[in-house]
Amino acid sequence: MSSPAEAGRNKRDLNAAQSPGLPQSDHRIGGHPRAVRAFRAVRGALSDSVGSYPWASAFLTDVRQTVAPSRGAKDGLLPPLLVALTVVTGLVDAFSYLVLGHVFVANMTGNVVFFAFALAGVGGFSATASVVAIGCFAVGALVTGRLGRSLAGRRELLLGVTAGIEAVILAETVTMAALTSRPIPTGLRYALIVALSLATGAQNATARKLAVPDLTTTVLTLTITGIAADTPIAGATGAHAARRLISVAAMFGGALAGALLVLRVNIVYPLVIALIILAAVAVFAVTWARKPRTSPYPAP
Repeated sequence: MSSPAEAGRNKRDLNAAQSPGLPQSDHRIGGHPRAVRAFRAVRGALSDSVGSYPWASAFLTDVRQTVAPSRGAKDGLLPPLLVALTVVTGLVDAFSYLVLGHVFVANMTGNVVFFAFALAGVGGFSATASVVAIGCFAVGALVTGRLGRSLAGRRELLLGVTAGIEAVILAETVTMAALTSRPIPTGLRYALIVALSLATGAQNATARKLAVPDLTTTVLTLTITGIAADTPIAGATGAHAARRLISVAAMFGGALAGALLVLRVNIVYPLVIALIILAAVAVFAVTWARKPRTSPYPAP
């Protein structure tokens, strides 16, 4: 008389003999014809659904290449570092608009509009503040533009040096904002506008020189346009949709955090966080620049 274990094995062997040619995965579900047909139907439906949405795989790949690129990627470590600088933009613009009056230090499109409002006599807008911000932003971009030409081909080093310069400037603004009285005196207000505009102008010029697609760090108009115009609904492939959404989310998150800190905690905290991010970007970028790379992609 056979044992229960032997009887179980004999039954499984009989099922396998009655359903020859079944894959191992089908034998594991018992080999019963109905069970096999149901299993194959579910598996086929899942395969069809994945195959029907190739953009989903491309979306996840784009996320990975933006936030955690491989060492041999075309742009190396630049994408996540530029996302971090996009957060900085949101932080400093929240500080400037809410603390320094209706003026941006990174979004120059807004300042052009604010300048027009001030000339038209709309209350709460300063033509002088807008012009100072635009002028200093341009000076920062000019200086860094020359730096970019001297570091041509050394992209990570250019980003690291720029972030380091920004960090030094932000450290000064943190000191000024922390030691001043409330409300901020007019002279110190303009000193903060000058310093922050210089820093973001340098950042924007470097991002432009690096030319990493959809990561300008300060301008989102074309980014949002690309999200809508390049979707499968519009007949396009939806390429880089994830990167564009990450860029928008980074600036939104920075601005939201900056506004909450200014309104509910302390006005200096957005600048402190921006300083920490810039210091980290500078260290990572310079460290990365010192490592040998074997990427097959040439620098733009």
